[in-house]
Amino acid sequence: MTKRVLLTGRPGCGKTTLVKRVVNKLARLTGGFYTEEIRERGQRVGFKLVTLDGKEAVFAHVDFPAATGPQRVGKYGLDLSALETAGVKAVREAVHAKHLVLIDEIGPMEIRSALFRDAVNEALESGAPILATITARSLPFADAIKKRADVTLIEVRPGNREQLVSELSDQFKK
Repeated sequence: MTKRVLLTGRPGCGKTTLVKRVVNKLARLTGGFYTEEIRERGQRVGFKLVTLDGKEAVFAHVDFPAATGPQRVGKYGLDLSALETAGVKAVREAVHAKHLVLIDEIGPMEIRSALFRDAVNEALESGAPILATITARSLPFADAIKKRADVTLIEVRPGNREQLVSELSDQFKK
């Protein structure tokens, strides 16, 4: 297995939980970000990213008004500047520091940002170890990354989640 691992799978299959558990088990320095749902009254209304140094930024929300010009993916308005200010910065800092780079997620909302796509490509070209989640959907940018010879693509399923926590933790400790 390479030190550039992409986790894919159906929405809600546990990709984010898995990467958070792997990062928590590692003693090595890690940088980057993960994504969390924002819920109100039991309904998902948006997404925020959380950098591994504790910064948070809401980058997608149903209440982001179309009148102010955000792009939309489904029911969510996007604030790409929030993604770029926190998420792109965290990825670039991790690459520069030669840390394990966590990117959760390379998905349809995130890849609307050219700066995000550039940061992902920089991470892949840097030689830094990478643990990322990536959409299972077929999208040109995501498909090109999944086809790279220097990445290992793993589908997360209920039957392999626990095993993957141990395997990936061991892999990135080396």
